[in-house]
Amino acid sequence: MSTAVVTATQNAEQELGGRSESTPELVGAAQDVLFQGLDLLFQLRDQNYSQVAREPFNASIGGHFRHVLEHFHCLIEGLPSGIVNYDARRRNPRIENEVSFASIATRDVVRVISEWSDATLECHCKTVSSVAYHTDAAALLDSNAGRELAYCVAHAIHHFAIIRLICSEFSVEVPREFGYAPSTRKHQSSLSAD
Repeated sequence: MSTAVVTATQNAEQELGGRSESTPELVGAAQDVLFQGLDLLFQLRDQNYSQVAREPFNASIGGHFRHVLEHFHCLIEGLPSGIVNYDARRRNPRIENEVSFASIATRDVVRVISEWSDATLECHCKTVSSVAYHTDAAALLDSNAGRELAYCVAHAIHHFAIIRLICSEFSVEVPREFGYAPSTRKHQSSLSAD
């Protein structure tokens, strides 16, 4: 990763307030994964961000990145009403096609969740999500903000793994931990220590 990318990410982390001792661990995990996304965005241009990769992907980096951000958006926008509707994603083409717009949207998400406390994470909510193929009815489930933030983080890591593969198609270097779950990284470290 270039020095300019590292500097840009460090500047973004400082501007957005980074972690403090009072930052809940889950909020810190969300910040970490979103800063990984920013690291990647700082290396891309609109052309390779929006370019659709060939089979088996048939998708773009931007399409997956938009999908990740919009889950965070659904949580942020739904929490005040207590209804987090993952089916109501906006599918914003600017997030999918414009690196600068995606960077701003990512920073906005980091800014909001950085203000969340343990009390915020305990807030009750219901989630709406279509999970069955045999019905048009969406599932309505009881949850809380912390559980949903953990879901958004895990969902981001999953899509970042796919983005990592797409990036290899375009010879784009990704951050070392990008697309790997923390548990996978720990397991890999334990194997190399043996």
